[in-house]
Amino acid sequence: MTTASPSVFLLMVNGQVESAQFPEYDDLYCKYCFVYGQDWAPTAGLEEGISQITSKSQDVRQALVWNFPIDVTFKSTNPYGWPQIVLSVYGPDVFGNDVVRGYGAVHVPFSPGRHKRTIPMFVPESTSKLQKFTRSASCSTHWGQIETGPLGVLSHGAPFSLCSSSRRLADFTLCPVKNLCQMGKMLMT
Repeated sequence: MTTASPSVFLLMVNGQVESAQFPEYDDLYCKYCFVYGQDWAPTAGLEEGISQITSKSQDVRQALVWNFPIDVTFKSTNPYGWPQIVLSVYGPDVFGNDVVRGYGAVHVPFSPGRHKRTIPMFVPESTSKLQKFTRSASCSTHWGQIETGPLGVLSHGAPFSLCSSSRRLADFTLCPVKNLCQMGKMLMT
C-alpha cells in the first residue's frame, strides 16, 4: 500500500511591528495585512490586525512604539505569490478625522530565522491639481473618501502617485519558518 505524500508546504510567520518614526505626527496607530497569491491560504492566526494608539517617545528619536504581535501560518503548493506584509499608519488630522500617514509593503523573508526590516512609508498624493489645491487649502490629507485603501494605492492603476519621505520609517521583526514536505519526509529550511 502506497501512502500519498503531502502536496503542500507551510509558512509560519511570527514577529512584531516594533516602532516607527513620523517626527511631524503624534498619536498614531498601525494596521497590517498580508497579501499573497491565489495558491496561498491562511491556516492559522490572524492575517490582519490593528494596533493601539501610541504617542511619541520623549527622547531624541521621538519613536512611536507599538510592539504589535504578528502570528500567522499559510499553506501553499508553490512559492508563486509569496506573502507580503502591508503596513498602514493612521492618525488624526486637525479636525480629528483619522487619515493615512503612510503605507509600506515588503515580502516575508525567504529564509528562516529572525529578520529585522525597516520599511520606507509612502503617502498617496493626488495627480489632480484641484485635489492638491483643496488638500493644501484645508491643511488636511483626508483620504477617507478613497475606496482603494492601501492595497489599491500600492497596486497599479491607482489614480495617485506615491511620495516617499525618508523620515517616515517603520521597523518590524519577522521570524518565518518554512515546513517543506516531500515524499513523506519533513525538511526544515
